[in-house]
Amino acid sequence: MQFDKSGLKLAGFAGFRSINALESGRIPQGTGIFAVLAPEGLQPRFLRKSSAGVFKKKDPSLPEPVLAAAWVDGAAVLYIGKAGPGSKGNRGLRRQIQEFLDFGQGKPPGHWDGRLIWQLAEAGDLVIAWKELPVEYLNQTAANYHSAFIEEYGKLPFANLVRAQAQGSQPT
Repeated sequence: MQFDKSGLKLAGFAGFRSINALESGRIPQGTGIFAVLAPEGLQPRFLRKSSAGVFKKKDPSLPEPVLAAAWVDGAAVLYIGKAGPGSKGNRGLRRQIQEFLDFGQGKPPGHWDGRLIWQLAEAGDLVIAWKELPVEYLNQTAANYHSAFIEEYGKLPFANLVRAQAQGSQPT
C-alpha cells in the first residue's frame, strides 16, 4: 500500500479535509478506518504543551525528544484509527472523528489514542480521510495497515502508540 493521498484514494479512502475545514456532518456515520495525513512538505514543530484534553488526570504532553523519536520522516500518514459501532451501536466514523477533534480542543477523551497529533503546532492543517468498512473487517484492516506501514517505514505512524491487532476479523 502507498501511504499518501493518492495511495489512500486508491484504497477507497474519501474525505481528505483539513482539520480546520472539516465539517462533521459530511463524515459518514458508519464504521470504518480513518487516517490523519500531513500536508506535503510539513516540517513538524512540536508544542511544549499539548492542546489535547486531560485523560484520567494525566497530561497528554510528551517531551520534544520523545515526539521527535516518534516522527516518521517522509511519511504522509501520521495516524491510522478505527471507528467501531460501540457497545450501544451508536458510534462510527462521524462520532469517533468528532471526539478525536474535540480531544484536540481540550475536551476530556474516552481514550487518548492519537494524542501526539495535538502536540503539533500545525495540527489544524492536517488532513483527515476515512474509509467505511463493515465492523467485521475493522480489526483485521487496521492490523494490516499498521503491518504494511511498519514494513515500509520500520515503525508505526507518528501518533499510533499501539499496534492494532486482528481479533477474529476477516481481511480486506
